[in-house]
Amino acid sequence: MSAAPVTRIVRLVAWREILMRLRSVSFLVSTGILLLVALGSTLVGGLAAANPEDTRVAVVAGVEVGDLPGVEQIPVPDRAAAEQLLVDGDADVAVVASDATPLGIALVGDDRVPLDVIQLFSVSPPIELLDPDATNPFLAYLVALAFGLVFFISAMTFGTTIAQSVVEEKATRVIELLVAAIPTRALLTGKILGTSVLAVAQIVLISGVAILGSALSGQHSLLPDLGPAILWFAVFFVVGFVLLASLFAATGALVSRQEDIGSTTTPVTMLVMIPYFVVVFLNDNALVVTIMSYVPFSAPIAMPLRVFLGTAEWWEPLLALGILVVTTVALVALAARIYERSLLKLGARVGWREALSRS
Repeated sequence: MSAAPVTRIVRLVAWREILMRLRSVSFLVSTGILLLVALGSTLVGGLAAANPEDTRVAVVAGVEVGDLPGVEQIPVPDRAAAEQLLVDGDADVAVVASDATPLGIALVGDDRVPLDVIQLFSVSPPIELLDPDATNPFLAYLVALAFGLVFFISAMTFGTTIAQSVVEEKATRVIELLVAAIPTRALLTGKILGTSVLAVAQIVLISGVAILGSALSGQHSLLPDLGPAILWFAVFFVVGFVLLASLFAATGALVSRQEDIGSTTTPVTMLVMIPYFVVVFLNDNALVVTIMSYVPFSAPIAMPLRVFLGTAEWWEPLLALGILVVTTVALVALAARIYERSLLKLGARVGWREALSRS
């Protein structure tokens, strides 16, 4: 078969996969929910940061505290009145006179004293940083979490979708008609292409909505710093998703019933989950993040994080991408072999040895 007809077949299969998903109410509803969550979280976070609620402080008569930022002072005649406000929930903390401290005052809370109020009354030494441009550790954690969640959710959602699609075709015996008219590898390529297009489109939509929410809520400062990291994440995401989609398709071909999918897709799920948790929870460990940025299954999360932190040399993303591409080509070839040898075998689950055998 010439290259042109094969290319046309792949496009047709990819278009079929896209239309099937777009006609799925569950897919459309889940995408809509994700978009609303992305928009809502950025709007709420930005508005909360722009309009922080003042801390209500009951100040006993005779105590001078001066003007404090972010504090609403509530004058009270004595300590008993201040404590009553705390019990009623009308004040977050009370400032009372005290001879036990050099400041001459004490802070009183119902079950706790807000940390920001304690810091307002604390005397801190001047702070100097040798690296004033260092990234805030909490911000680094949020970036790692964002990249990790996007890759993890997309891989699991669309990976499971492609596996279920393969099993559904086997269970209904539609696959016999498809294979009779379409080369097996063209069918697999079309499935991966169609699913990848949907995954990338969904991520672009979510990213666009998140950026829109950030702009509407006044959060502009992070966008220039995140730009290069987001671009690298997009590149790594596309290649990494193709790798995982091929593996999910291959493992789906090993079974003929939907209830058996979990038994074969678990190894691939672990390949996604373990690197995700390692990068997200050890993002402050430079050695671990550096190693994981070269591991194909975690590179889409770890390398963009290093780009954001400024700890990656210019050539490191290129090297990591090269490793990921080589790994993807090798595993796609392996997945295609498993897919071909398992697709028409109905009934009992196909074993790994049988699927990889040359016979």
